[in-house]
Amino acid sequence: MYDNMFSEDAGSFFRSPVREIFKRVDLNAIYSFAGGYPSAETFPLEDIRRTMSEVIEKYGSKAFQYGATQGVPELRQAVAKRYGVPVERVQITSSSQQGIDVCTRVLVNPGDVILTSSPSYLGALQSFRSYRADIRGVAHISDLEAFKEAYEEVIAQVKAEGKVVKFLYMIPDFQNPSGESLTLEERRMLVGLAQKHDFLIVEDSPYRELRYEGEHVPVMYSIDPDRVIHLGSFSKIFAPGFRLGWAIAHPEILDKIYVCKQSLDLCPPIFDQYVAAEFLESGRLDENLVRSIALYKGKRDLLLGLLERHMPAGVRWTRPEGGLFLFLTLPEGFEAVKFYDKALDAGVAYVAGEFFHPDGNGKNTMRLNFSFMSEDRIAEGVKLLAELLGKEI
Repeated sequence: MYDNMFSEDAGSFFRSPVREIFKRVDLNAIYSFAGGYPSAETFPLEDIRRTMSEVIEKYGSKAFQYGATQGVPELRQAVAKRYGVPVERVQITSSSQQGIDVCTRVLVNPGDVILTSSPSYLGALQSFRSYRADIRGVAHISDLEAFKEAYEEVIAQVKAEGKVVKFLYMIPDFQNPSGESLTLEERRMLVGLAQKHDFLIVEDSPYRELRYEGEHVPVMYSIDPDRVIHLGSFSKIFAPGFRLGWAIAHPEILDKIYVCKQSLDLCPPIFDQYVAAEFLESGRLDENLVRSIALYKGKRDLLLGLLERHMPAGVRWTRPEGGLFLFLTLPEGFEAVKFYDKALDAGVAYVAGEFFHPDGNGKNTMRLNFSFMSEDRIAEGVKLLAELLGKEI
């Protein structure tokens, strides 16, 4: 009875398969490689309790009042100091997911083109589709010239259709879902394409500080601060329940985001911001990061070793240097979506890779998360998944 009452945009929404899993089962009752949840072991509860008390003592009722849409000055200054940018280029957001959404909202008209990797982050694809963007995915190619040529071909096709590329969305460090990272040369190449063809880059970096090996690579923002919007999040390096992120960009772009956010949430959560600011400035965030990285590195190494020992022939996977995910590729003809119910009925969950591909490719792929479960459950879950796959392929 309500169909004729919904907006045209409502028809563009699509359900997250990850959230649908959460509705069906208790994640603690199965072997869940499905979500992107950080480990609860990384939540520094005693430090958080102490910091909350310090915030109340320091700010009193101010910590529970409305605040500035841009974010409280203390947190903006702490983020600016940490990442070496002017404070006027920092906007606090209510999660990095909101950062993705407001960038799309202020930049994209229906039918405008967004370039992205294929596969790409599901939450971003949801946001892009809700604004009726035309999403064009480009698969990663290790050969730099071939990689550049693939993007040039897509851009040429977009122009031939009379359409406009508004921005490139990219997770350059430990990408969700693949776990792969871009080299410095690849980052420079993509920034060069944005300069040449006059579009922006939305650089999403929620996992950047979770590096377990290798050298840090400069962010794309550092290559061209006026053309790149850099998004960050406290969800994976502190605690997702605070729902805090940030956008670093040219002030003219941030002004549009500022006005947009006034109609969305007025301001990010004030108490949470003060807690995050104190946690940053006290050094507790960095202390906790050291522990988190050690924990996640151990889990990643365990998962890689288990895959080597138990996965049937014909299964390949990525080997991330950080982050929370790796990506499995199974033999051609395997369909991860169709296999899903069989796996879930047996007690193990993953996310089918098809959902991360803008064009519906990747039917024979799946994403595995290694941060959420304990090491014992990771071991048991991999053995079960491998046994099920061995009977199927």
